[in-house]
Amino acid sequence: MVTDLRTEIKQRKPFGSVEQEAQLNLERTAAVLGHSFAEALKRFGVTPTQYNALRILRGAGKDGLCRNEVRDRMISQVPDVTRLLDRLEDAGFVERERLTTDRRQVATRITQKGLDLLGQLDEPVAAMHKRALGHMSQEQLKALTELLTIARQGA
Repeated sequence: MVTDLRTEIKQRKPFGSVEQEAQLNLERTAAVLGHSFAEALKRFGVTPTQYNALRILRGAGKDGLCRNEVRDRMISQVPDVTRLLDRLEDAGFVERERLTTDRRQVATRITQKGLDLLGQLDEPVAAMHKRALGHMSQEQLKALTELLTIARQGA
């Protein structure tokens, strides 16, 4: 059964504006989907933020990326990417190396252990996406994606 946000959060008064209702719908949806995603990753011992960083580094290939490049590609802003990468390095999922051309730059690369973890996660994550959004048609998903892209332009 589909319920509107007011019913879902048991709010009796109308929202202050359509913009407020849309914003709160976005936040509620992100929270619900994010919680489901975090729960799916929990048994693998990684957080959604760590998973995101590992996927970024997998996509970067053998050259890896510097800390700021990882930060700029993250889905959610992270206050301390260095600590995030420290934790992934401590777990053996990434390795870092100072570049010889510029000692201030440190390349971060995903390790085989990190690649193996992502390989284990690829199918369960795809299934989770299907469970979360598979009830929507391809046209609806494309429209949603376009609307969300437009919404971010106003931020």
